[in-house]
Order: sequence, then structure tokens, then C-alpha cells
Amino acid sequence: MSKKTPATIADYIQAAPVEGRPHLYQLYELLKHVAPSAEEAIKWNTPFFIEPRFLFAFSAHKAHLGFAPPAATLEKFSEELAGHKTTKNTLQVPYKEPLPENLIRRMAEYSLKTVSERKDDSFW
Repeated sequence: MSKKTPATIADYIQAAPVEGRPHLYQLYELLKHVAPSAEEAIKWNTPFFIEPRFLFAFSAHKAHLGFAPPAATLEKFSEELAGHKTTKNTLQVPYKEPLPENLIRRMAEYSLKTVSERKDDSFW
């Protein structure tokens, strides 16, 4: 990634490793489709979707992308994520593998639904 802080998510993707850009654009479009009215922001040099609280974020790395929904979403989908590389906070997708669109779409939809239903911060 470039040392310059990107102003938009498009700038962020453009500064990402060339190998990852197709995956990142695909993920970005998927997330925009799931949450079209969410605010898009760059926080901590990472793309975030917010409505009105954190919905999800993603990040570009040398050989993979990270999709970061709220912890409750990762927990809800833990069985389906068993075949994927995960960390405590993210699903990691190597650029050499296809993006698991269906799984990410369902996780993003769950995050949107759950965040929209919550009135407090107990989701985190």
C-alpha cells in the first residue's frame, strides 16, 4: 500500500497490490450492493462501511484481502468459515483463490440486519 492516506475507497483499491485489485473491486461492489446507503469512510487507513455503526471493513495485503465484519457475524458463521483462513477479526482470502461471494454476501447481510436492529452497543 502507498504511504499516502487514501481519501476514498476507490483510491485505497488503486493503491493496493495489482494482483489484489480485481478481488478488491469485486468485494467493494458486493458490499455496496448489500448496504447501498451505508456511509463509506477510510478509518485507520482502511475502508469502512457504517450504518449508523460499524457494518464491515476490508483491507488489502500483499497476497490476500481481509474482510472484517463485527465479531458477532464471524461467530454466527463460524462453521461455514471452518474451511477458510480466519483470524480473530477477519476472513482472509488469498488473491489466487476465488472470492467466496455467497458467503461474504450472507455475512454482510447478517451484519446489516443485526446492526439495524440494535439500539445499543451490545453487538460488539
